[in-house]
Amino acid sequence: MTFNRIAAAVLGTCIAFTSAAAFATTLKLSHIRPQNTVSDKDIKTFVENVNSSVDSIKFNIYAANALGDYTDVHERVSLGAVEMALQPISSAADRKLQLGLMPYLASTWDEAKEVFGADADIRKTIEDLYERQDIKVLAAYPVYFGGIALNKDPGTADSKNKLKLRVPPFKTFSLLAESLDYMPSPIPFAEAFTAVQTGVVDGVIGSGAEGYYDSFRDVTKFYIPMNTHFEVWYLIINKGKFEALSDEEQKALLDAAQKFEENRWEVVESEQTRNENRLVDAGATLIEVSEDQLKESRDNARAHVWPEIIKDMGEDWAKPILEPLMNN
Repeated sequence: MTFNRIAAAVLGTCIAFTSAAAFATTLKLSHIRPQNTVSDKDIKTFVENVNSSVDSIKFNIYAANALGDYTDVHERVSLGAVEMALQPISSAADRKLQLGLMPYLASTWDEAKEVFGADADIRKTIEDLYERQDIKVLAAYPVYFGGIALNKDPGTADSKNKLKLRVPPFKTFSLLAESLDYMPSPIPFAEAFTAVQTGVVDGVIGSGAEGYYDSFRDVTKFYIPMNTHFEVWYLIINKGKFEALSDEEQKALLDAAQKFEENRWEVVESEQTRNENRLVDAGATLIEVSEDQLKESRDNARAHVWPEIIKDMGEDWAKPILEPLMNN
């Protein structure tokens, strides 16, 4: 082989490697829990499953709100500044997304799957609302039934002592806290621990045993499993970024996301029990809630909170979606 041919061959190889590197896609993937928590490990498994199918997508995982509060990350995913996230719904940009935050949409695990499973009407509606913000839902991630974590003794599950609770900055949770006879104080998640620690509030609502153990166990002295809402996070990706991927890459993401969701549904109930026990082991007192107390709280929320949220979302739009559950 002549020198010119050797040089041409080397140059061709370099161009091929350069082209492959140029077409490799790197996605920033944000989530809200600390490293080595269950959801962090699940995300890493998702990434491994994607990379077992394609090696042209790289992920940079940012745990523990490293890219900002989830309400900010939601907006950044919509704009494409952050490509992906696993996190709760944020209704800041669209009030209709309060649909996914409604208290007592489900009261049992079977009901939860009927409401939030892949073929459920409410699930499809939520996906459509995300789509309008240039966000594609890859999977739902059921987390837990919500409860109330307190740093002060409430007495009983339905005590009327007007303790002050941090609530997520959404009308849904403020009204829910009031319906349960607490005083709501909207505070961003990143500031919630300090607010409880310093006595600005007496506790928090809007999460469940897993969230309280991972982020609030040092300030949680009492836990009330009130089943306030069914928490579902969504694995989301900027729509434009997704559509720019090859068919093979899109399929790898969708297949891994389906497995990610299915695996979570299989363990979510046992995970909730495990995390309630972990809170107790960390020093919290678990306050028992009777079936009558749960029913009273559910009926009260549906009677007093739902109408306000339906009005906020738009009655003509929301009523047809929620009437089957209201009639139930």
